[in-house]
Amino acid sequence: MKRALLALTLAAALPFAASAAEGVSYNYAQAGYAKTDGETKYTDSDGWAIGGSYAFHPNFHVFGNYSQQKTDSYNFGTFRVPGYDVDHLRVGVGYNHELSKRVDLVTRLAYEHNKADFDSFGDYKLKGGSVEVGVNGTLTPNWEGYAFAGYQDYDKSYDGKFYGRVGTLVKFNQNWGITADAKFLDGGEKEFFIGPRFSF
Repeated sequence: MKRALLALTLAAALPFAASAAEGVSYNYAQAGYAKTDGETKYTDSDGWAIGGSYAFHPNFHVFGNYSQQKTDSYNFGTFRVPGYDVDHLRVGVGYNHELSKRVDLVTRLAYEHNKADFDSFGDYKLKGGSVEVGVNGTLTPNWEGYAFAGYQDYDKSYDGKFYGRVGTLVKFNQNWGITADAKFLDGGEKEFFIGPRFSF
């Protein structure tokens, strides 16, 4: 399955379109609230996140996201387990190919780094990457939406997972809007983000 997804990614990047779909911008900065519903209640966390994207070519853009979240403390029998910090970094490059005046086919490759800080127990780090393919387009002049299917994998004992990701952007004017994103992974884990976006 990984080979098939990679082949699809490469195939999508072969043709070169003149520009992005009308009304879709790959130049933006955003910040807001982030939340993760883990596979168990002990890995649920929330916090803040920042991110952005920059189009250095009509068909290519670089992007990055960083979030810092914290889990709740809980009681394990008579032993109290303190909450811990979870940092996530994702940086990569994307390719957008115009399918129509309002819709782009988008392919993205990213490097990902996760770190859990357990205070006196030290850090636990995971390094890996992800690949995703989907569509991004304008639904109305003030409303954008996207949907992606992807695969992520890390080192150590982590099992690779497929995921689906959907998001939307509601524009107040040419520059400002509110964006929301939801990611659903195999195994039941879910990731959410909502916050203001500045497009330029």
